[in-house]
Amino acid sequence: MKAPLITVDNLCMDFDGTRVLKHISFEIAEGEILGIIGRSGAGKTVLMHLIRGVEQPPTSGRILYHIAACNGCDYMDVGSAAGKPCPHCGGTLSARDVDLWNEKDETLKRRLMRRTAIMFQRTFALYGDDRVIENVLHALDDIDYPQENAINRAADLIDQVRLSHRMMHIARDLSGGEKQRVVLARQLAKEPFMLFADEPTGTLDPGTARIVHTMLSEAAKTNNMGMVVTSHFSQVIEDVAHRAILLVDGGIATIGTPKDVIQQFMKGYDDSEKFEEAELGEKIVAALDLTKRYISVDRGVVIEVNGVNFDVYTKEIFGIIGKSGAGKTTLSRIIAGIIEPTSGEINIKIGEEWVDMTKAGIDERGRAKEYIGLLHQEYDLFPHRTVLDNLTDAIGLEFPKELALRKALVTLKMSGFSDEKSREILERMPAQLSEGERHRVALAQVLIREPRLVILDEPTGTMDPITKIDVKHSIMHSREEMEETFIVVSHDMEFVRDICDRLALMRGGKIVQIGKTADVLAILTEEERKLMSQPAA
Repeated sequence: MKAPLITVDNLCMDFDGTRVLKHISFEIAEGEILGIIGRSGAGKTVLMHLIRGVEQPPTSGRILYHIAACNGCDYMDVGSAAGKPCPHCGGTLSARDVDLWNEKDETLKRRLMRRTAIMFQRTFALYGDDRVIENVLHALDDIDYPQENAINRAADLIDQVRLSHRMMHIARDLSGGEKQRVVLARQLAKEPFMLFADEPTGTLDPGTARIVHTMLSEAAKTNNMGMVVTSHFSQVIEDVAHRAILLVDGGIATIGTPKDVIQQFMKGYDDSEKFEEAELGEKIVAALDLTKRYISVDRGVVIEVNGVNFDVYTKEIFGIIGKSGAGKTTLSRIIAGIIEPTSGEINIKIGEEWVDMTKAGIDERGRAKEYIGLLHQEYDLFPHRTVLDNLTDAIGLEFPKELALRKALVTLKMSGFSDEKSREILERMPAQLSEGERHRVALAQVLIREPRLVILDEPTGTMDPITKIDVKHSIMHSREEMEETFIVVSHDMEFVRDICDRLALMRGGKIVQIGKTADVLAILTEEERKLMSQPAA
C-alpha cells in the first residue's frame, strides 16, 4: 500500500442531538480509489463533505492530510513528493500534516482545498448557455491558468473525457452523461490529487453510467489522482473502487475488498411482499398524434416526440421506457401540462369531464394540473424549511398543526419511511438528509396533494436497492388504498418489470410498442437491454 494521504481519526458528527457519524477511523492512500457504500441516510454524503472540508466541522475527531507544500509558492502535492523541487517555481516541497478542521493557518487550508475537487450528485454545475470548451476554459481561468496555453489545455481535457465530438455544443443541449463528463473535465482542470464523487451517476441510465465510471477510473490513473466515491449501487463500487467501506447507521460495518463489502451490504435484501393484480378502471389519459419539436442552435429542428398515441386507465401503473434521448422526459412533461405539444391532443379526465391539456386557462389545462403530481429527476425542496414545512406550508396546504402532522406522517410512510424514521426527520432541514431521503420526501410532497395522476420521472435514480423496494411497495399500497394512477418514466428495467402493468417503448421520439410489461421487455434490442438494465445491486 502506498503512503497515506488522508487519515480519518475517530470522527463523529451530530445534527440536532442525533449522532449521524459514529467514531469513524480509516486511511486513504495516495492514488487510491475508495468506495463508500450504504443505504440512503447511512452518512455517506456527510462523511465525504467532512473529508473535503466543506459545510460544518465535525462534532469530534480529526481529518489529517499528509501533504508536501512548496516553501516558495502556493503549490501543494502528496506527501511522498516531499524533498522534490516544485514544478511551478523550483522551490522545495516540504512534508506537512494539515489538520483540516483545526488548522490555524487558513491560507494553508485554502491551498489544500484548491488541490481537491468534487462532483456532486444530480448537480451538473455548468454554464448552460456556453459551449463545452468555454465551460472548461472557465475552470482554467478560475485557477489562473496561463491564457496563452488555455485553449490547448481545455481541448486536451475534453479529449481525455472523450467529448471532442461535442466540444462546440451548448452545454444545456448535452445528455446527462455528457454533462457529467464535462463536469469531470472541469474538475480535472484543477489538477487535483484527490477527487470526491458523490453519487456521480445516480440519475444516469446504466449504460451511460458505465461510460462515466470508465472515465473516472481512467482519470484517476492518468492524473495519479486519488478518489472517494459514494454510492448505494454496488456496480459503481465494483467498476471504480480499489477498496470499499460499508456504512450502516453512521458507523463503519466493514472495510475490505469491493466484493466482500458488497456481499455484506446485500444481506437482508428481500422483496417477498406480494400484491394482487389491480382491477383497472376507466380511461383517464388519452393521447392522439402528440408531437413536440424545437429548434436547437447546434442541431437544427429536433423532434423530441413524434406522433405518439396511448391511453392510461385509472389505477394503472403505466411505464414509459427507452434509451437516453428517446423522448421519455419530454413526453412526461407534456402529460403534466408543463410544456405544450407542437401538435396533437392530450386529454385527461377530471371527475366526469375530459380536459384538453393543449388549451391554456384555469378551466382547461390549469384545472387539470391541480390533480396531476409530477416528481422529476431535478426535484427541489425548500432548503430553509423543515421536512414538515416542505410537505405542508411550502406547497400551500394550510392545515391545523395536528392535522398537518398526521397527514405528513401518513404520506412519509407511503413514500417508504418507517414510522420511527418519519417522526425523526420531520423537523430536519433537507441538507440534513441523505440524497435518497430527500428524494422520498419529494415523492411525499407530490402524494400529500392527493393527485388523481402521478408522474414519476426516474423515481429510483438515487435510491439504494432496499429503499427502492420500500418505494415500490409504497406505490403499490397507494394504488390499492387511494386508487392512484401512475405513469413511470424509467431506465430501471428491474423496477418497471416488478411494478408496471403495461409499458410503452420509445425509440427516436416514437412509441414503437405498447403492451403488457413482459411482452414489451421481450422485444428490447441487445443494445437497449444493455443500456437500460439497472446495475446489479
